[in-house]
Amino acid sequence: MSTTKQLKQFFPIIFRYLILILAGIPNLWIFYFIFTPLTVYAFYFLTGLFFNVLLIKGPTDIILINNNVPIEFVKACIAGSAYYLLLILNLSIPKIKINKRIKMILFSFLSFFIINILRIFLLTLVLLKSPLLFEKVHMFFWYFLSIVLVAGIWFVEVKMFKIKEIPFYSDLKFLTGEVWKRKIKKKS
Repeated sequence: MSTTKQLKQFFPIIFRYLILILAGIPNLWIFYFIFTPLTVYAFYFLTGLFFNVLLIKGPTDIILINNNVPIEFVKACIAGSAYYLLLILNLSIPKIKINKRIKMILFSFLSFFIINILRIFLLTLVLLKSPLLFEKVHMFFWYFLSIVLVAGIWFVEVKMFKIKEIPFYSDLKFLTGEVWKRKIKKKS
């Protein structure tokens, strides 16, 4: 196999994983840069439909509900690591055309974004109705439901976009197959 053909086979893999590495540096910055204002303003709008709200901008954004209940948006509220995990799942699959891959990433990000806004809104309702119950519900969402949500979005995506490959494994299988082919060629 010519060097040019080999590069054409390996370039998509290198490119996809390079994007994953760069997206994670430094500290998932790109996800927080994009999704923090989107999350804060979407929540502000949704909450403003039902309550008197005030947005206080600062190092962490705070939305004051009914002039007495502050909702502070820390990084965990934005869930940058969940978006990163969805990106990892989407980019660690080979043999997907760029248009389909973009649709998949947009679907997963939009799905999680909407669910995350609803999650924060539901937690706010719990806080307003029963501050004592809030911590338990919040921890349940944090430790259990967040994992289920990301996995659920991924499974819907697999079915919806008819994904046949397995994240990481399919790339690894291809790469190890290429290594074995080279070893066999050298022996012959």
